[in-house]
Amino acid sequence: MSPQYNAQTTASELVAEFASSIKGKTILITGVSPGGLGAVFATAVAKASPGLLIFAGRSVARAAETANAIAKLYPNVQTRALHLDLGSLQAVRDAAATVHAWDDIPAIDVLVNNAGIMAVDYGLSPDGVELQFATNHLGHYLLTNLLMNKILAAEAPRVVCLSSDGHRFGHVRFDDYNFDGGKTYNKWTAYGQSKTANMLMAVSLATKLGPKGLLAFSVHPGVIATNLARDIAGEDDLELLKATDKSLGNKEGWRTGVEFKSQDQGAATTVFAAFSHDLKAHNGAYLKDSHVADPWTETVKPWATSPVEAERLWKLSEKLVDQEFDY
Repeated sequence: MSPQYNAQTTASELVAEFASSIKGKTILITGVSPGGLGAVFATAVAKASPGLLIFAGRSVARAAETANAIAKLYPNVQTRALHLDLGSLQAVRDAAATVHAWDDIPAIDVLVNNAGIMAVDYGLSPDGVELQFATNHLGHYLLTNLLMNKILAAEAPRVVCLSSDGHRFGHVRFDDYNFDGGKTYNKWTAYGQSKTANMLMAVSLATKLGPKGLLAFSVHPGVIATNLARDIAGEDDLELLKATDKSLGNKEGWRTGVEFKSQDQGAATTVFAAFSHDLKAHNGAYLKDSHVADPWTETVKPWATSPVEAERLWKLSEKLVDQEFDY
């Protein structure tokens, strides 16, 4: 599928190809601080004249920096800021309520769940959930479901979940997602759990809401130098990463060197997931390098694509947010 795309494909190239699908669309992106992939994605799609870009993040001021940069390049593109702290379920509910109060926005065409944290020290969210799982998965899970009425009101709605090939570090620990109160915590295992959850959420959304017209995908953007890596503490964390891979028997544990992508290349698969015309037959898929990842030749762990695991995660997530979403 789409053999013309590869690791060198750029977001700019894909925006030019999918411009007619982007024009006029309302797109909500979480995590749009300058220096991150969300901002790169937003700037790339702005060239194709979307109807509205909604920038959601913990810092409205940082989101405004991205909005101002886009305004200088594309003054006709409308933007709007939304305060969103994914680590707090109440803050997520407040953000969703704000969006629902915007009567001038009847539909959200594309939701890009881009924000995230990586390899942070052990901690709990205000709701008592390990920080990476709470921020990367649970906050997005709640936000997506609370906005689902507006998403499904779109003509061709899509949800894109930013995951990672780091899902290889860990399955969802259904009976111990908090790592025994931190006693068994490994920051990479915890990151893997959250990225696996991002993939499983796309599987669930496709299964539950595909019949209503929703397309949902998870994305590995590649290895890119962005502010996501701000919490990696030098060689110690990188050695822990390699040791974690080796303990799991992952080929990456013996890899020498990493092939980095440019930021424009790193945002390409998100553009592909959000606007490609060739993905309807692959609803729920995990994508990398602007194609559907091949589990025979690429790193795709079965625990992250299993419909059984997806349903188990959905039920656990409902329990943790104390709200059911029965579609």
